Amino acid sequence: VTYHKSLEINPNGYESYFNLAYLALNENNPQLAVECYQKALEIKPDDWESVYFLALAYMQTKNYEKGLECFEARLCRQSAIVSQEKIYPNLMKEKPLWQGEDLTDKVLFTYYEAGFGDLLMFYRYIPILTSMAKKVIIKPQKELAPLFRENSYGAEILEIFDFEKEMDFDYHIPFLSIPLVLGYKGEEMFIHHDDGYLKANPAKTNYYKEKFCENNKFKIGIKWQGNTHYDKERVLNVEDFFKLFDLPNTQFYSFQTLDGSEEFKKFEGKYDIIDLGSTFSNFSDTAGAIENMDLIISNDTSLVHLAGAMKKNCWVLLPYIYNWRWHTDLSCCDWYDSVKIFRQKDHGDWDSVFIEVEKELKNILLN
Repeated sequence: VTYHKSLEINPNGYESYFNLAYLALNENNPQLAVECYQKALEIKPDDWESVYFLALAYMQTKNYEKGLECFEARLCRQSAIVSQEKIYPNLMKEKPLWQGEDLTDKVLFTYYEAGFGDLLMFYRYIPILTSMAKKVIIKPQKELAPLFRENSYGAEILEIFDFEKEMDFDYHIPFLSIPLVLGYKGEEMFIHHDDGYLKANPAKTNYYKEKFCENNKFKIGIKWQGNTHYDKERVLNVEDFFKLFDLPNTQFYSFQTLDGSEEFKKFEGKYDIIDLGSTFSNFSDTAGAIENMDLIISNDTSLVHLAGAMKKNCWVLLPYIYNWRWHTDLSCCDWYDSVKIFRQKDHGDWDSVFIEVEKELKNILLN
């Protein structure tokens, strides 16, 4: 109301439109957010922040034609380019950004930005790129490198440090810019691979099977926390899982790593939960463990994207204010056929989410 009144007084109030848009985005009304950000940009056309948030609003409504174009304003894109310029200063200055040129006899270099989940989600485009180019070179975060090397589609996967004299490419592109340059719009974004596009290493799958999963129970992997630097609302209450642990013929496994793993002590002595997270050194290990699961239940984190990319059944538990990639229709997951979405009914209300999860899980176990 205050912002609307301020616009009556000053129809050119950029801050009022920006704040109204931000509120609309946080109330999962991306269409209203689009209208307000557009108004803000009419007043202040060069404001990168409005362009970036406008991108998120567009993409939440699945308007990827406009959304991806605005998404180029993201800070992580620029920081990714700058980081590569420090490692390959001569090459990055000499070689142009790829903007859709023919790659038949060319080498394309693409490099990480943003989080693990973003790269796992956009890795679906790599088979397309490798079919177009003479060669594709990919630099992921070191934790993803072994998994991507096992699923390279003919690409060369670099470790985190490589010397400039050993590099040779014709074009480069930040990883999250790939679908824009490929020209994807709307539903074209959600390339589905019939049996998934990431596979577990058979040796690691067998290791986790023999060491941890030799039982006839329904195996469920859980995770409650990812990177909290951006979004603490996504963190689940560990205690909410307790009501699931007594369900018959189930074996739960913790996939929690790094921050949040200290919460595992709340299970010890109370429930028979097997800690797998402490055995993971990279995402190839995680994939080997996932392959042995019947179901993954997790907050909105990279584990969901890996399970979805492997086409393993996964339930993602979303806060009331959720990320753009889950769109406005939560009855299905556009990105992954095997992922089912559960969302808070109100801010901070994980109780209602776990009531639904428990009900759904009981139905599965009975059938």
